[in-house]
Amino acid sequence: MTKQEWKNKTVVKEFILLGFGNGPELDSLLFLMFLSIYIVTITGNFFIIVLVVANRHLHTPMYFFLGNLACLEICYSSNILPRMLLSYLGGDRSISVNGCFTQYYFFGCLAAAECYLLAVMSYDRYLAVCKPLHYPSRMNGKLCLQLGAASWISGFLANSILTFLISNLDFCGPNEIDCFFCDSFPMIKLSGSDSHVAGLVTSVVAGVCSLPLFLLTFSSYLYIIITVMRIPSATGRKKAFSTCSSHLIVVILFYWSILTVYVLPHHDTQISPNKVFSVFYTILTPLVNPLIYSLRNKEVKEALQKQ
Repeated sequence: MTKQEWKNKTVVKEFILLGFGNGPELDSLLFLMFLSIYIVTITGNFFIIVLVVANRHLHTPMYFFLGNLACLEICYSSNILPRMLLSYLGGDRSISVNGCFTQYYFFGCLAAAECYLLAVMSYDRYLAVCKPLHYPSRMNGKLCLQLGAASWISGFLANSILTFLISNLDFCGPNEIDCFFCDSFPMIKLSGSDSHVAGLVTSVVAGVCSLPLFLLTFSSYLYIIITVMRIPSATGRKKAFSTCSSHLIVVILFYWSILTVYVLPHHDTQISPNKVFSVFYTILTPLVNPLIYSLRNKEVKEALQKQ
């Protein structure tokens, strides 16, 4: 683009997040629904953190990772839902370009970190169930800290290159993002410059960060289920299988929605379905994780009774 052509372009100063539609009645309904979800999400995850920290019986590798997951889910939800709630409450759906890139950066970092953390948690459960004699020596305190730190650091590093590529695209209008938060493909679609590389790199990085980790997580739970099925006691087998299957369902739902949005081929007709899929890993997963991973556990119930 020549210097004169650049001067004739109007650089976008803000984006408009279209969300799920317009109208006072719909906005009120969505506000109440997402406010309730946000309150339950924050309360549930914060409760898990407090319980794990306060109860010494929960100072184990499993609950260390669960505490990390709860902290991540609080950050995850707080990065998206408060801004969305304000838009439904006041009707102002605009967000500055810098604010949009910042939201996308932290969203991508936290989503990638969750992929790593879920894989670590599945490996921890694999060792505990399938290799119980080796578990205390392998999953020691030092390794727990290293795996937890690696999950957070890897997640933040993974999205840095994507944010850099997208932020260096030219945005000269239109400025309406067909999503309820600042996401990569809806933003790339608005760019007036060649965005092929940014879109390709986004799909590749998303695939590298999610697909191998999903296979690792799925394989771990598959081995766990096979081991559980060999338990002689029908009651113990049923209880263990119920816990593992619920974990696996949440993992599949989380990864399925991410892979559908970021890795599969994209067309204009997919934008609306992708918006629905995005709800699963941005809003519903942080809501159900405290229930699935913690509140159903026997140790947590016993810790609650002692409080």
